[in-house]
Amino acid sequence: MRLYLSSFGIGNRPDELVGLLQGKRRVGVILNAKDNSSAESRAKSLTEEIAAMTDLGLDATELDLRTYFGHQGRLREKLAELDMLWVRGGNVFVLRRALRQSGADEILTELLQNDAIVYAGYSAAVCALAPTLRGYELVDPPTNVPEGYDAETVWEGLGLLDYSVAPHYRSDHPESEAVEGLVKHYVDNHILFRALRDGEAIVIDGDRHEVVG
Repeated sequence: MRLYLSSFGIGNRPDELVGLLQGKRRVGVILNAKDNSSAESRAKSLTEEIAAMTDLGLDATELDLRTYFGHQGRLREKLAELDMLWVRGGNVFVLRRALRQSGADEILTELLQNDAIVYAGYSAAVCALAPTLRGYELVDPPTNVPEGYDAETVWEGLGLLDYSVAPHYRSDHPESEAVEGLVKHYVDNHILFRALRDGEAIVIDGDRHEVVG
């Protein structure tokens, strides 16, 4: 399994991200955590994320999970064409809904376990991999439901990590103050977690599992 899990943006070790690709270049950019934003804000974010991947020498196009809601088979075919997913941050509950409604949660778990794709991203993209999303309501509103999304909140994470992650910890980020409360929640409830400062990333490559940056 190959994962690059950043607190914010690419972080301070883009070389680690590119290294996981083993010379491959095809990247699908997922912005669904921003589907609760305005069309203008989302479009601006897409331009920025595509540019960030292009600057690394990668070939990036958007993969909008909304296109595959209820069409898991089509999504599986599309993911077979990609070498990596780059998942932008935003609202973790919106992202989790998108992963479930498209079937990406099941497909990704299978592909990652077979080392067939790299999963990379930041903030909400990292949080979604935890065993549970309980606690993240202290940072993101779970009742924020964009058009076309199921209203039910999905509290189960993908479980690809056996701990939760608190991004933007003691960083210059608008959510850093709320993350202090999240960390306190984890400590008070004896929940296994790892706090990441902006610039840092968790790199998982087979048996390797470490924080860089």
